[in-house]
Amino acid sequence: MNTVYLDNAATTRVAPKVLEAMLPYFTEEFGNPSSFHSFGSSQMEAVEKARGQVARLLGAKCEEIYFTSGGTESDNQALRGAVKIDPDRRGIVTSAVEHPAVLETARALAGEGCALGIVEVNGDGELDLESLKKLVNQQTAIVSIMAANNETGVIMPLKEAADIAHKAGAVFHTDAVQMVGKSPIDVRALDIDILSLSAHKLHGPKGVGAIYIRKGIELPPMLTGGHQEKGVRSGTYNVPGIVGLGKASELALTHLKDAVIKEGILREAFEKRVLESCPGSFIVSSAASRRLPGTVTVIFRSIESEAVLTLLDMQGVYASSGSACSTGNKNSSHVLYAMGVDINLANSALRFSLSRYTTEEDIDRTVELLSKIVERLRRISPYTE
Repeated sequence: MNTVYLDNAATTRVAPKVLEAMLPYFTEEFGNPSSFHSFGSSQMEAVEKARGQVARLLGAKCEEIYFTSGGTESDNQALRGAVKIDPDRRGIVTSAVEHPAVLETARALAGEGCALGIVEVNGDGELDLESLKKLVNQQTAIVSIMAANNETGVIMPLKEAADIAHKAGAVFHTDAVQMVGKSPIDVRALDIDILSLSAHKLHGPKGVGAIYIRKGIELPPMLTGGHQEKGVRSGTYNVPGIVGLGKASELALTHLKDAVIKEGILREAFEKRVLESCPGSFIVSSAASRRLPGTVTVIFRSIESEAVLTLLDMQGVYASSGSACSTGNKNSSHVLYAMGVDINLANSALRFSLSRYTTEEDIDRTVELLSKIVERLRRISPYTE
């Protein structure tokens, strides 16, 4: 049975060239970059090479990139650090559709006395800029708006949001975990102050990420103890992981233009065929020009998404019903809820996310199975449309 993996918003396969680049740092090149002796300190060359590779992908300077354990840590450092910069600015403004790494951190900080404003989105999951303007004020320390939504793929208006934040004197952060490596992003052009990313979303290894901090912003560290990363992020360097992130960034930049075109074509074909073969289904946030090229959420009316996922899984096709970080949470998607989607419809939603490794054959097989599964489940569904 051939495996079809369409859950790349959750994680991606490690690219062969990434694994090849990492392997020496598990074996013969195992020194600690912070050591005085040359065997260890020579590893710092690999770390700095990776820093440059990440910087080029973002349009940043090398000295603005700091390595972390992943997107969640980077998001935490951004929010928890920003509210400590100025004691007169303790406010946080974010959106209702953010990843839990941002939303739950913001709520935790609200419990510690920070003011919290939540920006609404419209029915297509697009940010309400007028709502944002009303919430940002002179007490706002940070505005955090994701680059692209992990469930719908909707791309947010980062430049406009950054302008609103800066006019009030706040720093602007974006959780770009879903965007980096999948669609172009330039921190200079978009006027981004802080950005979070994670290697495993762009065909790198799990457990490593980075935070971009624009030069001139003194963001307090979240982890203290050593001198690594100029004191911004202490802890022994994960050299294999960092090398993997660097190589993944280099490959992403090389393949980005072609991957965007290929994934967009495959996604559009997938959507068209699903709508034709599965009557009653519809695409969430269907404005294709405002979404990531490889992310689509489909709602199959009158069918529980878990049943569809289970039957797909049995045939070796892997998708999801939302964020992997929310698995085990019995509540329906907070993203779809914020968009005003009825709870019964939200429970019928499936996310399919492509990568540069996705093929036409993958799409063919998935659509064929979906049409049969949806027809079968509709026959036995207790729900009515």
